Amino acid sequence: MQLVNDLVSTQNLDNTAGQRAIVLSAQGLVKGYGRGKRRFEAVQGVSLTLHQGSVLAFLGPNGAGKTTTIKMIAGLVRPDAGWVEIAGQNPHRQVAALRQVGAVLEGNRNLYWRLTAEENLEYFGVLRRVPRRLAQRRGAELLAQFGLADKRQTPVQKLSRGMQQKLAIAVSLIHDPQLLLLDEPTLGLDVEASQTVKALVKEIAAEGRAVLLTTHQLDVAEELSDRVAIIRQGRIITEEPTQALIRQFSGSTYRLEVDGLLTPAQQQAIAAFGGTVNGSIVHFSGSPTSLYDLLNVLRPLPLVSVARDRADLTQVFLKLMQDPADIRHD
Repeated sequence: MQLVNDLVSTQNLDNTAGQRAIVLSAQGLVKGYGRGKRRFEAVQGVSLTLHQGSVLAFLGPNGAGKTTTIKMIAGLVRPDAGWVEIAGQNPHRQVAALRQVGAVLEGNRNLYWRLTAEENLEYFGVLRRVPRRLAQRRGAELLAQFGLADKRQTPVQKLSRGMQQKLAIAVSLIHDPQLLLLDEPTLGLDVEASQTVKALVKEIAAEGRAVLLTTHQLDVAEELSDRVAIIRQGRIITEEPTQALIRQFSGSTYRLEVDGLLTPAQQQAIAAFGGTVNGSIVHFSGSPTSLYDLLNVLRPLPLVSVARDRADLTQVFLKLMQDPADIRHD
């Protein structure tokens, strides 16, 4: 059933994405450094598209070109070729495009530590051309939304690491951007704070914002993203729905556990399907549709569990880094 649910979920995401407005469109981005024989092509023809309400995990090893790509998207580095549009505007030609971007960088570069939570929100709001009263009102709303209202007058340096990260995300939203750039949002957080931040990211996407996520914590990327783009040596080697990509690298073996012992007739029927029996455990390699026939054989024994040999995003990423020629597309 999980396989069917995953497939339906992926189809729904693709259909929904087609109906949502495009927030980010980066096409054919190229950027090199140096001259002559010393020239290094950091980014080579990178294209990314991000719709409202979607989270794209942009992954790659150090030196793959992620930072350069993000800097081009954010208008900090001009591409040698290609173009970027944010909400239909070019950040390299139209300053207004940058007002649609919020960013949370990894580390302590997002906040002023001696200012209070509400002072940070007001300061960065005014810096981003939000009228002061509106910045104050929106700041109060964000503090309440992120569970920080009781810390509004607390200096940042006295907040916990998790609270600081929540405040950094709130500050990135003070000017109501359509695109949020998130770099390692849960790095260094304890389990509880990490879960809180991940819930906030999901909430932000549900509000209709587009989120471009970069992280080396691939379990976080798998949980939060609906699409994954992997860059290697300056090129995108795959860009697909997260669950569809994982399925491509997952096995086709099922492990079924029943409560009770199988009769000789049931064991013979399972063997006819190509399955094997070890006590109350059945191993079966076959199509998802054949699995329903096998389940009928197991009646009336109660099912304890049904699981498929499933890869995770970490395994997929490592496989692609080792042998990018193995990439498969839908």
